[in-house]
Amino acid sequence: HNVRAWPGGAGNTKLGSNYGPSITPQIAAARDHACQQVLYLFGPERRVTEVGAMNLFVLWRGADGARELVTAPLDEGDILPGVTRRSVLELARAWPDVDVVSERHFTIDELLEASREGRVEEVFGAGTAAVVAPVKAIQYGDDAEIVVPTGESIGPIAQRVWDELLAIQYGKVEHPWSVLV
Repeated sequence: HNVRAWPGGAGNTKLGSNYGPSITPQIAAARDHACQQVLYLFGPERRVTEVGAMNLFVLWRGADGARELVTAPLDEGDILPGVTRRSVLELARAWPDVDVVSERHFTIDELLEASREGRVEEVFGAGTAAVVAPVKAIQYGDDAEIVVPTGESIGPIAQRVWDELLAIQYGKVEHPWSVLV
């Protein structure tokens, strides 16, 4: 019922107008469905955009068995770009256990199908404040639910993102992103 941002708008900019409108839907999701966050979809095809004020990442297996980490692209101005998003993408592209890292449009119907087929491995949000926030389930409508296999726990890819970002941030590892001051 709600859209977080429209293509061509200011959804790709850190403005209060990107966060304020998401508060009422989040309160309703918690009250009416016991959900902690809102997954925003866009258009008649119900493209997955963001979860609350975070980028959403899905790790799933394609029909060919390849492990793909996918998130919405930045091409229409409705997705917040950000250091955390970019960091997740850059880290994952260097990992041999993630075959494909994609920034592309995908729909809730694709996600529902992958869930029914047992191809969804992990889902998490990523953003400045939370860094990484695991998703245990997605309720869609009154009768569809995507249960993420990681359940109450953080999945191995989200945990790896968390561990590596913090190790870089705190100078525990040498990394090109670290600059000694």
